[in-house]
Amino acid sequence: MNENTGAALRAQYAADGGVAATFSSKVADYAASRPDYPLALSESLGEMGALPPSASVADIGAGTGLLTAQLLARGHTVTAVEPSDGMRAACDARLAAQPRYRSVAGTAEATTLADASVDLVTAAQAFHWFALDAARREFLRILRPAGQVALIWNDRLEGDPLHQAMDEVFARFGGAKRGALLAHEDRTDVPRFFGAAAPRQSEWPHAHRLDRAGLHALALSRSYMPARDSEAGREALHALDAVFERFAEAGAVTVRYRTVAIVGRPTV
Repeated sequence: MNENTGAALRAQYAADGGVAATFSSKVADYAASRPDYPLALSESLGEMGALPPSASVADIGAGTGLLTAQLLARGHTVTAVEPSDGMRAACDARLAAQPRYRSVAGTAEATTLADASVDLVTAAQAFHWFALDAARREFLRILRPAGQVALIWNDRLEGDPLHQAMDEVFARFGGAKRGALLAHEDRTDVPRFFGAAAPRQSEWPHAHRLDRAGLHALALSRSYMPARDSEAGREALHALDAVFERFAEAGAVTVRYRTVAIVGRPTV
C-alpha cells in the first residue's frame, strides 16, 4: 500500500469542501450512534507505559470526543485536535466544562501544538485520513522523548450477519467514496508509519445496542453515505429498516466490534 490510496480517498471529498466539511454535516448522526471504547483500552495503555499517570494526550481526529472523554475520566490532560468545526463544537459542548480539556482546530499533519508537549498521541478511527509521512513528522515533533502513538479502531466484524447486511446497504449507496475508502483501509501502511519500530497490538471485544433510530444514525454517520434528507438517503433509510426488522430483539440490535490498538513510537 502506498500513499496514493490516501490521496485518492481525500480527493473524493474535495468537491464537497473536504473531509472536515463532510463530517460537519454528520455530527448529529455521529454523536447519536458511534460506539465508545472499552475501558480495557486505556487500562492497557497505562500498563504498557504509553499512558503514564497525569499524561498529556493529543487526541487526533477527536470527533465528538468518544475517546477523549475516557482519557479525561482517567485524570489525563487531553487536547482534542479536530479539523471539523461541527465535530469540534459537539466535543466542546460535551467536555468543555472539564478543566483538563481543550480543543484546537488542527489536523494530523498540522496539530498547532507545541514541540515536545505531549506524552501520547491517539488516533481513533482516523488513521486512514492521514497523509502518512507528514503525520509521522508532526507526531514526532509534538511527542516528548519517551512519547508514543496509539492507533485505535473499533473494527466491524466481517462474519457478523448484521454487519454483512449493513455492508449490502453501504455497497448500494456508498458509491465511489466507499470504494476509495475500502482501497485504503486495509492497514498495510501501518508498518510504514511506524518504520523500524515494532509496535504492540492489543484487541478486545466490544459492542453496543441501538434502536431503529440509532441504526439509521450509525449508517448515515459514515462519510460516504448520502444525507438523510436526499432521495438516496430516504431510500437508504428504507433499506436500513429492513435490516433492523431482521435483526432486532427487544426493540434494539446489538452491534459487535473488535477494538484494536497498535501502539509504539514511529522512527523517522
